[in-house]
Amino acid sequence: MAKKTLAEIHQQIDKLQQEAAALKAKEKGGVVARILEAIAHYDLTPQDLFGKAVSSKVARKSAKPASKGKGTKSTAAIKYRDEAGNAWVGKGKRPAWFNAALASGKTAEDLLVK
Repeated sequence: MAKKTLAEIHQQIDKLQQEAAALKAKEKGGVVARILEAIAHYDLTPQDLFGKAVSSKVARKSAKPASKGKGTKSTAAIKYRDEAGNAWVGKGKRPAWFNAALASGKTAEDLLVK
């Protein structure tokens, strides 16, 4: 049996780490979809999931005054929505719930607001 060099071992480690990252990314969408399904099925709230501390943080964030920008953004019509009530206007980066729905076998057309 030939001895491996340190460089060969590092290459093997890098390859395995890349394989692990790819596998994790592939599985992530399904995991998120199952979590969202359970949240919708049991009508879970952020307080149910994370306790009172999270709910009070959310309340404090929503109580902040609006910024004094040059103008207000117009509210775009919601284009996509899932069963859990998540919504997206279809602009910008796709939200995690949308990617999870696609990974679970749904199509963008399935999520269109009719």
